[in-house]
Amino acid sequence: GTKRQAAGVIAQEAERCGAHYINQRWLGGILTNWFTIRTRVERLKDLESKEESGYLDKLPKKETAILKRELEKLRKNLNGIKDMKRLPDLVLIVDQKREITAVRECRKLGIPIISILDTNCDPDLVDIPIPGNDDAVRSIKLILNSLANSINLGRSQINN
Repeated sequence: GTKRQAAGVIAQEAERCGAHYINQRWLGGILTNWFTIRTRVERLKDLESKEESGYLDKLPKKETAILKRELEKLRKNLNGIKDMKRLPDLVLIVDQKREITAVRECRKLGIPIISILDTNCDPDLVDIPIPGNDDAVRSIKLILNSLANSINLGRSQINN
């Protein structure tokens, strides 16, 4: 979900349960063009390692500024999928109408979709609809919190 009011909740709950997420802008082709997107993720990791090692600070001021700007842009768009090694088995979408590109990519690849559906959404496009208000932060937080708890519970039972 990329709504401004839901972006923080999405990142928080996804990190809590160890899931990957996109909470800024869905770049077209994130799933259908995964091999190309993966090169950008590798660039993000490369720039982050250079930043941690202090290499960026040793460069000329202009070069440092350019690389830091690129790093921030990559972090903004790809930070949630930085550790993703392969295509997901399932995608959760908040506001199907706004994220129609993500829905189309999942449909094309046969990836099952769980979506919070409002009255303005088409339930035929998703595999598991969750009726709810996809505009209210409290509603999104409640649903994502329950899903994250369930994921954590399932992981703990598998590990035991």
